Amino acid sequence: MDKHLFLFGGPPPFTEHMAKQFVKQSLTTNSPVSILFVEREGWEQYMTRYTQALVDLELSEFNYLPLPSTPIEKIDNCLQNSSGIIIGGGNTNLYADYIVEASISGTIRERYESGIPVAGFSAGALISPDLCVISPKDNEQNEFQCRKGLGLVSDILIAVHFTQWNDEIHLRNAVNKFNIRINYGLDENTCIYLLNGNLESVEGTGIYSLENEVIRRIN
Repeated sequence: MDKHLFLFGGPPPFTEHMAKQFVKQSLTTNSPVSILFVEREGWEQYMTRYTQALVDLELSEFNYLPLPSTPIEKIDNCLQNSSGIIIGGGNTNLYADYIVEASISGTIRERYESGIPVAGFSAGALISPDLCVISPKDNEQNEFQCRKGLGLVSDILIAVHFTQWNDEIHLRNAVNKFNIRINYGLDENTCIYLLNGNLESVEGTGIYSLENEVIRRIN
């Protein structure tokens, strides 16, 4: 079964091509798409940023699963019956706490392995690999941090808001620390689509990778 992972370097919405690809994979079943996100004031109005591009492509049913207020049992049931999974953005450590360190992490992996597409925006992208590296600009301690990720893909490092945060030093530190060859710095309004863990296509304003100590832009 092919595995589909969409990693966005910033907040929603979906980029045009990636929305079409996500919907194409989601429409293989008639189930809703589940959206996991850390709850914040006004979240109901914000959800259209995730959904509008998909609704325009005739994807109409969604499960909104705010964390930590939604019972784990309900989340697990929704995930088991989802045609796709979207993981939102925000405080990366909270996403790691509420998703990676929770029992639902296993369900997400199982659904991904079964061919259900998964999309992660910003924090959602960072927690998707086996290693979640967190920029000093993304935590209260203002320090480089590393946490366990969901493990949907392995041996890949991701940095988000790359140009906006001027985070080249962070990506270099992550690559040097873990000696992982495959790495991506993703700008906002940018996405990489990984098919079976391999880069299949890109879309957006800027995608970068550190190769032989040189930051190169990927077209």
